[in-house]
Amino acid sequence: MTTQADTSKTTAKRVHAFGDDALGTHDATGLAAAIAAGEVSASEAVEAALARVEKVDGVLNALEFLDAKRARQRAGRIDSGLSGGVHDKHGAGLRGVPSAFKDNIVVAGVPMTQGSQAMPRVSNRRSGKIATQMLATGLVPIGTTTMPPFGWTATTERPGDDVTRNPWDTSRSSGGSSGGAAALVASGALPIAHGNDGGGSIRIPAAACGLVGLKPTRRRLVLGESAASMPVKIVADSVLTRTVRDTVTFFEEAERVRRNRKLPAIGVSANPELERPLRVGVMVDSPFAPPSDADTRAAVEGAAKLLGELGHHVEEWEPNIPASFQEDFLDYWAFLAYNTAAGGKRLFHKDFDASKLDPFTLGLARRGKRRLAHAPVFLSRLQASSKVYDRQMAKGPDVVLSPVLGHITPEIGHLAGDLDFETHMERVLKYCCFTPLHNATGAPAISLPLGATADGLPVGVMVSGRGGGENTLLRLALQVEKAQPFRRLDTV
Repeated sequence: MTTQADTSKTTAKRVHAFGDDALGTHDATGLAAAIAAGEVSASEAVEAALARVEKVDGVLNALEFLDAKRARQRAGRIDSGLSGGVHDKHGAGLRGVPSAFKDNIVVAGVPMTQGSQAMPRVSNRRSGKIATQMLATGLVPIGTTTMPPFGWTATTERPGDDVTRNPWDTSRSSGGSSGGAAALVASGALPIAHGNDGGGSIRIPAAACGLVGLKPTRRRLVLGESAASMPVKIVADSVLTRTVRDTVTFFEEAERVRRNRKLPAIGVSANPELERPLRVGVMVDSPFAPPSDADTRAAVEGAAKLLGELGHHVEEWEPNIPASFQEDFLDYWAFLAYNTAAGGKRLFHKDFDASKLDPFTLGLARRGKRRLAHAPVFLSRLQASSKVYDRQMAKGPDVVLSPVLGHITPEIGHLAGDLDFETHMERVLKYCCFTPLHNATGAPAISLPLGATADGLPVGVMVSGRGGGENTLLRLALQVEKAQPFRRLDTV
């Protein structure tokens, strides 16, 4: 493994684990079908996943905690015809499929450290609400995946620790904060992995690693423990996948376990076709950052051309985003960091050690403390943003096509965990200038791997929609994927 200081030791440019084993080139849906048909056992699938992770993780550094014993036990129960785990009776359409959970949800048998040295390494006795809902789909977690401390930033590079690398180019970031999950799925070590998104943390690594990453509508899934306590519930849990149908399968299975009746059902499998051509608004540049780089612009323009060829009505569109939005969102991030630094023992564990917090968390917390008196103002504006967004979308396009990020995924070190705070924050704001809007408003948005640089590095584009409109986004994504199949590492 390599640290931030010795990236020159990493000579491999691309790393993947695809091979002729029980996982083959299956996506999660295909693997679940093979397990259900008896072509492959759940135990064989788990053993193949464990071997694949071992093959690539020495370079990628994407797995935080390995939980092989429990994974083997769960797979064995599935193969014996018994319940694989919590609430498996609901249908478990992903029954036996190996996966992993991000290191910021409560999972029985492993610690939850939030990617931070400030958190104690104490295993959880039982799984929390979001892990329980995900387990009920039939997934078999082999462990937890890496993330930056508390998910504040857009890369998975922790000070004094190994960095998580992009399997498409190991000199590049895998994104963040679900960077470990993305690296394992893109490399073929796992077909699907959990992530969550509080400012772009699914869509960013999906764009960096050439994956599908849906941030769902607020409360589509049960709220995780941390998200439930937030005054503005910006965090949504989801999965990173290589195919759109895997994202569809996961959400439909999750809704069989627990469906939010206030939202339209996903309902894509039963009716995968769009009912009519869509009005697509295109936004290439962010009002809060420099113009998008050439590769990002080309990816969005290429996607717009494709959508036009598919019969959709494509036109330029500029949302009326309040000038205060970026500052309000940054103040809220800082507010949460201040609460973490000051109240970690109450929020997380009695052995939380604030003296071990990383420089970026501390810098963000200092800003949060300075801006605390302004909290009523920025909180009220963020809480009102969903209504403002809904009114605009009601009069505007059906969906919006935009970049996921302001520029392509950077080299390791650009967002290093030990950078001075002001430099780090300036770079994050230029990079992550499109994604936070949907966290504040609660609207759904999906990253699709439709672009690439000249040397093959993935460039994602984002399609966002109206609250509760995942079915439209996913149907459009299926149509796009059929017209322009997504690249996989072992085929390029």
